[in-house]
Amino acid sequence: MQNLSQLSGIIEGELGKITYPNSPSKLYRPIEYVMGLGGKRMRPILLLMAHQLFDKKIEKAISPALGIEVFHNFSLLHDDIMDNAPIRRGQQTVHEKWDNNVAILSGDTMLVQAYKLLSDVDKSILKEVLSVFNKAATQVCEGQQLDMDFESQKEVSLQEYLKMIENKTAVLLAASLQIGGITAGTSKDNQNNLYHFGLNMGIAFQLKDDLLDAFGNLENFGKRVGGDIMANKKTFLYLKALQIANDSQQENLHRYFSSDDVSKEKVTEVKAIFTDLDIPKHTKDMMRAYYTKAMRHLDAIDSENKAPLISFFEKLMDRIS
Repeated sequence: MQNLSQLSGIIEGELGKITYPNSPSKLYRPIEYVMGLGGKRMRPILLLMAHQLFDKKIEKAISPALGIEVFHNFSLLHDDIMDNAPIRRGQQTVHEKWDNNVAILSGDTMLVQAYKLLSDVDKSILKEVLSVFNKAATQVCEGQQLDMDFESQKEVSLQEYLKMIENKTAVLLAASLQIGGITAGTSKDNQNNLYHFGLNMGIAFQLKDDLLDAFGNLENFGKRVGGDIMANKKTFLYLKALQIANDSQQENLHRYFSSDDVSKEKVTEVKAIFTDLDIPKHTKDMMRAYYTKAMRHLDAIDSENKAPLISFFEKLMDRIS
């Protein structure tokens, strides 16, 4: 069994072996740039972890793992354009460093590359792997559209928001784990539990991301702190605050989130309301609820090799204790 550090090293090494043509430079250099920005590599690592629950030989899972990572970065490229985000992983986003057209076309090329890598599996499982991926990829797009819809939608419920982040973030984590189970040849029951473990873990992870956006720091978070507040995004923090705020606090939140103000003062004022309402604690409590659901599915998986997955998930939770 290989641990988190070893699997991370394998993914980085394999990504480093991918080469791109020299021309057109503005098509391929942005791909090299964004793939070189690093990141947690969470999805491909989870795919390899899921595979080695049942098969220690992970070679057959490496190509689809790389495909998942390329797809994830493709989605970030396009998300950053839609969000007009200036920073990703502490560096300029592709559309800032080049322009929107370059970012769109480079992203399109990455999507093609992702399918090529995902298709490099045994023919006996190709249809199954692509079916799981296609469903997840479609749901990611649905989640992104809902996220954009919420920007102009006056009323958004917490349940609607949780469904949106399930699609936008959690399903790709879930699919990564399920594909790892497929490449290892495990049972449908194990695949199902892997999927739902990942789904609940992914929602917990996105809630943590919401929390860090407001209360993290640039060095550790890698993105502009307070970006969701500046963009008037209806995150869990905002929706929970509206749910429990008094009339005055609700009025102030509505005012801040209906303005074009992107100042640090706005971020500070909104965070003060969140703090007064103990929103960080409410967010952490919700995260722990999804953690519990995820662990139930992990416990149900028939394997004696779950220690790396447990360690990986607990490390995510430790950051919000």
